[in-house]
Amino acid sequence: MRLTELKLPLDHTDNDLHASILKRLGIAADELVGYSIFRRSHDARKPSAIVFIYTLDIELKNEKAVLARLRGDRNVGPTPDTGYHFVARAPAPAPEPRPVVIGTGPCGLFAGLILAQMGFRPLILERGKAVRERTQDTWGLWRKGQLNPESNVQFGEGGAGTFSDGKLYSQIKDPGHRGRKVLTEFVKAGAPAEILYVAKPHIGTFKLVGMVENMRAEIQALGGEIRFGSRVEDVLIEQGRVRGLRLAGGETLAATHVVLAVGHSARDTFAMLHQRGVHIEAKPFSIGVRIEHPQSLIDRARLGPNAGNPLLGAADYKLVHHCKNGRSAYSFCMCPGGTVVAATSEPGRVVTNGMSQYSRNERNANSALVVGVTPADYPGSDTDPLAGIAFQRHWESLAFEAGGGNYDAPAQRVGDFLAGRPSTELGSVVPSYTPGVHPTDLARCLPDYVVAALRESLPAFGREIAGFAMDDALLTGVETRTSSPIRITRDDEFQSLSTRGLFPAGEGAGYAGGILSAAVDGIKVAEAVALSLTAGKTS
Repeated sequence: MRLTELKLPLDHTDNDLHASILKRLGIAADELVGYSIFRRSHDARKPSAIVFIYTLDIELKNEKAVLARLRGDRNVGPTPDTGYHFVARAPAPAPEPRPVVIGTGPCGLFAGLILAQMGFRPLILERGKAVRERTQDTWGLWRKGQLNPESNVQFGEGGAGTFSDGKLYSQIKDPGHRGRKVLTEFVKAGAPAEILYVAKPHIGTFKLVGMVENMRAEIQALGGEIRFGSRVEDVLIEQGRVRGLRLAGGETLAATHVVLAVGHSARDTFAMLHQRGVHIEAKPFSIGVRIEHPQSLIDRARLGPNAGNPLLGAADYKLVHHCKNGRSAYSFCMCPGGTVVAATSEPGRVVTNGMSQYSRNERNANSALVVGVTPADYPGSDTDPLAGIAFQRHWESLAFEAGGGNYDAPAQRVGDFLAGRPSTELGSVVPSYTPGVHPTDLARCLPDYVVAALRESLPAFGREIAGFAMDDALLTGVETRTSSPIRITRDDEFQSLSTRGLFPAGEGAGYAGGILSAAVDGIKVAEAVALSLTAGKTS
């Protein structure tokens, strides 16, 4: 049975939890066989009286009697089935040609894993490198200012989520409990078991690297194949159906079921698909900057006298402000105890993102502060569905110039930004971005309406979190890859509206945002591919 909303003080013990279960259910100690934690969160709205909130799965000697006695209690009921159930199994021998997955980010990785577990022996193509080689190339940009356009924060095994905070929570609706499947597979691959029950689980980059390798090994052990350095140059389409793929090296592969999980930065792939007549639409995303504060400031503001408590870890925040110009400014991808990272995938452009390790013990907290933009803001969007990409490139190029033309990022103190003057030096907040930052005026590389919205929102956020708008807080630009600027629209069978056999998936196709939602979408699309293969639905 399941018990929800069981609250205990921050300093409670395991014995306290045990006693609270007995009291809440009105049972004697010998009636309790055991229990496990399904979810644990904390309520910090009163920083001086923080409480933990538990959801527990409990085994009793006489469960039916207790459920009957507590029938009217909305916090007591049967434990739901959250196990994953495969929708199909591959026939023997597995169908040929084998299904193809393009991309090894969270979406592609889970699409490939589920297909492999169902026996379909997928072929997975990745334009970048294996995760450890890719990590070395990424450090090449961060430490030396040397960009590899095919192996970086955006491209390579593990996807963009590898160099992030590793957040594993989402607000998506998940009635099929696919998110639980994702977390279970991550634990099997080496993630801490706590991600199964903490309210806001995260992993961090170093742990993700090993997990990705372990998942790759399982796919291969189940008959799947993964090819690195295999950029898809063309999709071969006949009479509205996928018939094959051409790789950049010239090789042609037969394919009738292709999962397109390329991520939000595969701009050349989007252009190729558009040229081939695949239906694409422009969609909204957000643009802005990264803001850094001392993590200790955020801890004190959010946790009060409990700041620094190891049970709570580094504090986070989520902020939103509706501006007078009709825009909304909000925090995004907040990284407690983390760093701001160089995340460009194209020469001559600067892009920022945030990441944390599992420990979250770096000096600064950082978050994107972004403002929503829509296709109406992209010049030419009425005729070109890829206009949002040109819009991103424009501001990224200006950020490259403002940073000095060497992949340093433009940066500005909040006090100077609010006053409308360029920064000539930095203050007490030490920037974490590498290879380095260049003090300047960030208004040079953001739309005027974004600048106005950020200038209005910062003081408002300062009223919610004391010190948030401090003069020495540091802004670093630009943040443009918050989500894909396009959507490759699909039907109820998860296939492209225009091209049968093409299954757009994940963040790049406009159907996810973040590791967990992308992985869940990968599972959904893998299920659709399996059903199509076993039912012969190719038209």
